[in-house]
Amino acid sequence: MKKITQAWLDAAQDDLRTIEHLADDEGLTNVAAFHAQQCVEKSFKALIEESETSIRKTHSLVQLLGMASEAYDGLLEVDTTLLNLLDQLYTDSRYPNEFGLLPEGKPTLEEAGQFARFAENMHQRCTELLGS
Repeated sequence: MKKITQAWLDAAQDDLRTIEHLADDEGLTNVAAFHAQQCVEKSFKALIEESETSIRKTHSLVQLLGMASEAYDGLLEVDTTLLNLLDQLYTDSRYPNEFGLLPEGKPTLEEAGQFARFAENMHQRCTELLGS
């Protein structure tokens, strides 16, 4: 495995560790959800990087999934409903009223937990596909 691929996986693992620390804090569900989005993004980028495909500058999980699926012949099955929700959480802005929010506001503890489980599953699946 290339060093950069492992670096993407390690960074995604750091996001998972961050989520673990925030998991029960109702006031930080937006931060936990944002890190779930970041974990999935970095996991997909690890797959793309290892496949020698050029990574387009995007944070769109849907676009990254498309690139990763091409590289791995559709071996990556994903709940696209959750993926689309997570996609809404990324923002270029770090302003408090925009960070990690869904259209209706902060995710609930239940939603944040669902995002965390999804991110952990995607990270594990990508790691398995990479043989790590």
